[in-house]
Amino acid sequence: MKTEQRTPIPDPRTAADEESPPSSTAPAKVRVFTIPGSHPGVAVQRMLDYKGIAFKRTDLLPVVSWGVLKVLGFGEVTVPAINVDGRRIQGSIEIARELESIVPEPPLFPDDPDDRVAVEEAESFGDTVLQETVRRILLWSLRKDTAPLRSYLEGSKIGLPHGLGTRMAGPFIALDGRSHGATDENVRSAISNLPGLLRQIDDWIGSGLIGGKALNAADFQIAPSLRLALSLDDLRPALENRPAGELALRVVPDYPGRIPPVLPPAWLEPLGG
Repeated sequence: MKTEQRTPIPDPRTAADEESPPSSTAPAKVRVFTIPGSHPGVAVQRMLDYKGIAFKRTDLLPVVSWGVLKVLGFGEVTVPAINVDGRRIQGSIEIARELESIVPEPPLFPDDPDDRVAVEEAESFGDTVLQETVRRILLWSLRKDTAPLRSYLEGSKIGLPHGLGTRMAGPFIALDGRSHGATDENVRSAISNLPGLLRQIDDWIGSGLIGGKALNAADFQIAPSLRLALSLDDLRPALENRPAGELALRVVPDYPGRIPPVLPPAWLEPLGG
């Protein structure tokens, strides 16, 4: 399936195992474990780029990743997960703090205590509310038609041909969808809540909390979820002409994957179309 490239700005971190320029203070070995198309996985890769930390990436398949991470000695089955010189850290929030500790500059958090609290609150919103909202909509859409999944594998190395991986994906997507509660009721609720979430993000951009000249942890946490939402044709019109959409394209210029319209029109009415 050929993917339409709607934002042709090259992304320096889409290729698996491609290394970014190292920082003089960076750890010697950093490996990122993620799933192709994972928005929190993209968040971590962007933060590593921002810090100038060279890394290699291992792409895992949904659900299969659970067993692989256990075998590799990680305590949980969630991605993103990183190995930093033998230390294992999981979750984009925890990873952000690890990166801030090992390479303080450029900072992910402001020095002012009150400003830091505000950034952390926005970061938490991105990690929980926004991330799960977009994930549920994505998984429901892929359950309806797994063919677009191949477009999200662009640039990844999953250990088997992408066409075969796509054909095998149905049961894994279904199981992943159940684990994240991607039911009809929850997805309709997620779509209904999305306009309010976007207004909140636009307000934060307007106040300068995120989207400023220097990016922060909340930018990196929020923008990849927005960028993933832009890859769904059903959601793109609600995002692309507003500050939230501009932030997504600024932080993540290119994101593999595209899903043609698949959501019931009645479900999309809260988005204005």
